[in-house]
Amino acid sequence: MAAGVMKKSGGGGRRGRRRGRAQAMSEINITPFVDVMLVLLIIFMVAAPLMTVGVPLELPKTAAQAVPAQQEEPLTISIQADGAIAIMNTPTPEAELVPKLRAIAAERTDTKLFLRADGAIPYERVVQVMGALNAGGFTSIVLVTDGGGPRFDGVQAGGQAAPGQ
Repeated sequence: MAAGVMKKSGGGGRRGRRRGRAQAMSEINITPFVDVMLVLLIIFMVAAPLMTVGVPLELPKTAAQAVPAQQEEPLTISIQADGAIAIMNTPTPEAELVPKLRAIAAERTDTKLFLRADGAIPYERVVQVMGALNAGGFTSIVLVTDGGGPRFDGVQAGGQAAPGQ
């Protein structure tokens, strides 16, 4: 950081006045360092939630409960509206899907993965991908949805009776 110069007043000379000698300050000013660290901390706190799986999808809505948290970072497979498949954020061709999944399964302790599929995808495509995931070594597949969908018990998502009930 910056080191300043401090003047030392002299005294006790022959005439009582002497010119002061310039001496370097031995203290470090850490205020700018602390300011920069606080700004970086705020930036990372704001940016961290945005760094989730970044494949944009329109997930279907259900009334299902959330899955409990895991110790490992969950493996996420996404099926986009055009049918393209991505492992985490990496687009993956269909021919490479099963070999990549086998390699990933060999390194992981948990065989659970999250399947995110756009709501516009036909059910047949989702089931085909689920078969490939099973062939890749993943036996526990969690379907990711958005909350607030129909409950099929006569009550809407907000707790009110459904129209016509």
